[in-house]
Formats: sequence, structure tokens, C-alpha cells
Amino acid sequence: MAKFVLEDSRSEEAGRSALVKILSVWIVVSIIGMALVWFVLGPHLAPGTMTDQAQGAQFDIKFVSTLVVPVLLFVWFFFGYSIMKWRVRPGEDGTLPAANISGNSKAQGAWYIITTTLVLGLAAFGTYFLIAPAGAGGGEGASPIWTPGTTKLLQVQVIAQQWRFTYRWPQFGGMETTGIELPVNTEIQFNVTSLDVIHDFWAYQLGVKADANPDYNNVAFTKTLATGNFTVRCDELCGIWHGAMFNYGKVVSQQQFEQWATNMEQQNAPVTKLLPKYSLTYTPSYSGAGGGYYNTNVDPNANL
Repeated sequence: MAKFVLEDSRSEEAGRSALVKILSVWIVVSIIGMALVWFVLGPHLAPGTMTDQAQGAQFDIKFVSTLVVPVLLFVWFFFGYSIMKWRVRPGEDGTLPAANISGNSKAQGAWYIITTTLVLGLAAFGTYFLIAPAGAGGGEGASPIWTPGTTKLLQVQVIAQQWRFTYRWPQFGGMETTGIELPVNTEIQFNVTSLDVIHDFWAYQLGVKADANPDYNNVAFTKTLATGNFTVRCDELCGIWHGAMFNYGKVVSQQQFEQWATNMEQQNAPVTKLLPKYSLTYTPSYSGAGGGYYNTNVDPNANL
């Protein structure tokens, strides 16, 4: 009996000593790893910093990635140390007591507290950063709860159809363009809809992603912060040429945008007058050939 008590005591001391070693190395390596992720990798993470929504998404990814480092390293260190230190070697008795934490109330309690704190903390973090920016790059539906704190918004309607995107500009005579340019340092409101099946408007570098549904206006907000190019893709399987449904856009200076929009309005004037009156949604015209459509909802801001 005394022999087993002594062995248990030694095993417990060995377990504590091993735990101290693991924790010491883990803390040092975790600090280094977290610093590398935050300061070195973080600034290069997607989707970039072209808009406030993209910047917010990058911060979220950077924060969560940094938080993952110590958790991941602890799992690696613990299992690695266990394999090297506590494995049963040839000729050893596999039934002898080792660093067994089964039934250890302290270890179990610590596990519950740490994991619960992480989950609740991330839930609070996500909720706060969904509300705090006052407007999200993900589609918020036809009646957004959180909106930007300004009424000076550039309205851009995104019209999806098999298999392309077109854009209407109510503040520029309701013209429609196949390309998209946006001014820097400007709050943008995207009104996303579809003429046929369900699509998805994904402006990757802008941090904007909203479903495009027929007969429905899905609103997404973003504020441009830097000039540059961005890619627009459909991110909802919409038919045989879904993979080819993309185009490119630019964020330019406000002067360049005004010049582009004014020129496009003048050039497109003969075609614009043939288009249906600007509306937030359009329904495919089943009686008309060639993808004709008609209005179902008049935009109260069409003359802005």
C-alpha cells in the first residue's frame, strides 16, 4: 500500500512539474505568435481596408486569429509533450499511474470557465461590432435597423440577372451602367435586387455582400476610405454561367467620379429615357421577350 501511495505522490509531483514546464513555454511562444499574427500578418489579411466595412472585417479576422494562437499552441504543446513524456515505452507496464487528469475537478472547472468565457466574449464582441458601425456591408433587408449617421448617401442600385450585374444611379437621372465607379470618402447605399433568380452581390474588397432576390430590395452600406480596384462576383449559384458572372469596379477621387458620372449620364441619356422609371425592385415581364421588366415600387428618393 505504501508503495502505491509513494508512486501516486511522485506521479502527482511529476504531473505538476510537467504542467509548469508546458505553461511556461506556452506563454512565451504564445506571446511571440500573437504579436506576429497581429503586427505582421494582420495588416495583410482580407478583405483589406478600402472601406469601413472591409476594415472592420479585417479587424475582426485579425482579432479572432490572434486569439486562436494561444489555444492552438496549448493543444499542440500538450499533446506533443504527452506523446514524448508519457507514452508507454517498450517493456514498460502500461497500467502504472501517470499524469491522469480524469476526474480532476480543478482541471474540468478551469476548462468550463475558459471555454465559456471565450464563447460569451466572442458573442459580445460580434454583437458590438455589428451594431457599432451603424450599418453593415451584409444585406440588411429592405428596412435596415442600423443605418449610417448621415443622410448624404450615394445611392447605387445593383441589378443582378443571368449572368451579369448592371447599376442604376437615381441621383444621376436614373441612368444604367454596366461598370461601377465610386467616390472616395463617401457613404454608399447599395440597393440590391434581381430580375430573375436569386443571385448575390459580393464586392470583395469593399466588404459588401448582399443577396439579390427578385421583387425585393436588399440594402447594404459601406463608406469608401481609399482609392483602388475591386472585384464584383455573384456568390449564389444561379445557373450554368454563374462562374462567369463578375465584373470590376474602381474607387476614385470625388472629382474623377463626378466627371465619370456626369459623362455617363449625358452619353446614356437617349437610352435612359427608354428604361422603366427608377424603382427599388423590378419584376420580370413574362409577356415580354428579351428580359423586359416593369416597376413594382417607386423610389421616394429617385429625384435626389
